[in-house]
Amino acid sequence: MDNHAYPPFCFNITVTDAHLDHLQHVNNMVYVQWLQDAACNHWMQKVPETLHREVLWVVRRHEIDYLAGAFLGDELAITTWPGKHTGVTWQRHYTIVRLRNNQTIIKATSIWALVHRANFRPRRIDEAILQVLR
Repeated sequence: MDNHAYPPFCFNITVTDAHLDHLQHVNNMVYVQWLQDAACNHWMQKVPETLHREVLWVVRRHEIDYLAGAFLGDELAITTWPGKHTGVTWQRHYTIVRLRNNQTIIKATSIWALVHRANFRPRRIDEAILQVLR
């Protein structure tokens, strides 16, 4: 985990039939979708409309450690928080925890790149961007 210089964002989800694969546990692609949803929802909850119209984030990399499976009916807590950033990229960390036994089932890190919405060219992460998630 990073130092949590930025507050985490968390939401819960209950595993349904639609999330399951042929092994009857959550499909790996569903976890990727949940990570993306967490990042997007965190940003959208905080970003001012004017800035939202100017920029967007695109994923450059996902690294996921699958520590245990999740099954039908499991209630999960999905948490994300920003980590280190460079000129145009920002690391984001995630955990997914099964609530009934507090077991971490996913630890993940993604690298997101900031781009101009108009032309998809990289945009520098400046103080206005940093302030959004503080």
